[in-house]
Amino acid sequence: MRKISAALAVLGLAALGAVVPATTAHAGPNCDAKWNNLAPGYFVAYGGTDCYGDVLGWTESYDTNWGNDVGPFQGGDTNQATSILQKGTSWMAVKIYNETGDDWGGSYSCLTRGVLYASDLSNDRFSSGAIVNNAISSHKWVPQVECFGEFVQ
Repeated sequence: MRKISAALAVLGLAALGAVVPATTAHAGPNCDAKWNNLAPGYFVAYGGTDCYGDVLGWTESYDTNWGNDVGPFQGGDTNQATSILQKGTSWMAVKIYNETGDDWGGSYSCLTRGVLYASDLSNDRFSSGAIVNNAISSHKWVPQVECFGEFVQ
């Protein structure tokens, strides 16, 4: 009888888990779903909040200028991102910049693997204090220590 009771309890908990999904600390159910379905190793930017709108670009590498016609982000992608996500395979962060150029000399912020995504960039700031929303012009993967405490949430 105890085995049957224990088995029923386990089945009941399993059924409850199927009905009540696990949640994360992030707002943005669409970003959560897109992160879960994304292949490992990618960074993606979207034109709308909660990973809606146009996919501006997605890549496993970097792009020094989202406004030119070279690389995974092109032309009109610069200064259009409203939500971003990353599913890195290492503990590297994606460092986003609000200026373009091969030297990555502008102000910046980072999206870490632990945060997964930022579903609304309107509350995030670059190291200069400028708002991140609709202001990303380039990005690259860096060790998290190179973010110097500047992170999107």
